[in-house]
Amino acid sequence: MPLFQAAASFSPSGDSFVSGARCVICGRRFDPAYLNNACVCPDHGDEGILDIEYDYEAASARFPASEQPGLWRYRALLPLPWTAPLPPPLTGLTPLYDAPALARAVNCARVLIKDDTRQPTGSFKDRASCLAVALARVQGAPVVATASTGNAAAALAGMAAAMHQTCVIFVPVSAPAAKVAQPLAYGAHVILVRGTYDQAFALCMEACRRKGWYNRNTAYNPCMAEGKKSAAFEIAEDMGWQTPDAVFVGTGDGCILAGLHKGFSDLLRLGRTARIPRLYGVQAEGSDFLCQAWEEGRRTAHAVLAKAPIAARTAADSICAGLPRDRIKAMRAVCESRGRFVRVSDTEILSAVPALARACGVFAEPAGAAPLAGLARAARQGLIAPGDTVCLVVTGSGLKDPGAVTAALSLPETVEGPVSVDPDPAALDDALFRLGLETKHSPFSSL
Repeated sequence: MPLFQAAASFSPSGDSFVSGARCVICGRRFDPAYLNNACVCPDHGDEGILDIEYDYEAASARFPASEQPGLWRYRALLPLPWTAPLPPPLTGLTPLYDAPALARAVNCARVLIKDDTRQPTGSFKDRASCLAVALARVQGAPVVATASTGNAAAALAGMAAAMHQTCVIFVPVSAPAAKVAQPLAYGAHVILVRGTYDQAFALCMEACRRKGWYNRNTAYNPCMAEGKKSAAFEIAEDMGWQTPDAVFVGTGDGCILAGLHKGFSDLLRLGRTARIPRLYGVQAEGSDFLCQAWEEGRRTAHAVLAKAPIAARTAADSICAGLPRDRIKAMRAVCESRGRFVRVSDTEILSAVPALARACGVFAEPAGAAPLAGLARAARQGLIAPGDTVCLVVTGSGLKDPGAVTAALSLPETVEGPVSVDPDPAALDDALFRLGLETKHSPFSSL
């Protein structure tokens, strides 16, 4: 059975609601069947990324599918045949928390935390990877592969292990050890590339072409943005089909930013919501390709494509990209939503790790805490109004990168270090006094 057929032929026992795909560079439209054999526009090579389109009127009656668990709840707006057997709902519906302390700190009405540290492998990337493995199974692909600085690697490895699918991961040698250990524990075949993430990406692309593997790389495979957009669906549904005024997300390749935009756009076209929130892509100052492009006025597809790569370096490895692979969609997301790109320093990002944890109990890796740093910077620049509701998308757990978290905790005035004591009551009394928890006349003094 072909993976995609026209939406007009859909029935509850038939295929998907996918109606076609469109090139983000030239706007050329392709029938659904084109996606059975290709991922990009033939006129633009690997840069000719496609947007998947749906028959929204037909999909409306089946969205959301309350009888379906997890990610499959939004199956009507996913590029998966309705007749395909569904794997287990490996990606759950992650929490949306209120963070009133953060709202007070930045002087806005409300701050919400979309906590994707609660995904099975600890990051937002599970959303795309679950869909990737399901699609690879439908196509009968022998192997599914991706390039990653760590989170996508772990996500694909975890989803593949659960579905008994062989996977190969291409990771630059600079990736944190914890992020390499996780896919190995899941049984993935890991190839450490002595080079940058961009070089690992290119090698993965070549391997998929030569071997006929299913290519999970976001910013090439258009179906991956469809998995990532599910976060926008969850945010809106948890808000009673309302949307925040602004959404902040850490941005490297631009894939998550693009996915969120696609999700909010789908909801608007479906008639579920009334607007698309302002989208803010938060970049580290050492990996700020999109910030530079924004400031240079490179806001069209051709203009952002013409910009040369930069030498990227940041402690937030998950948003480190010298040439963002999804730069066209990311720029479009910010422009169409009337948001912007926000540049923050590594010090601001690292300081946001304990700040986020203390404010709402969410422990994030640096890239996951970057949205808070971006919100603080945006608030100082007057970009957030007192009546705004803001959502921070926290994309990865602090357990992903213990080294970076340790660096964050060593910053001056960031956290209070541990106090050593001898094992006796008098020493404890003195320690509590130094911590500001007791006066000199504490009950321990009389013991």
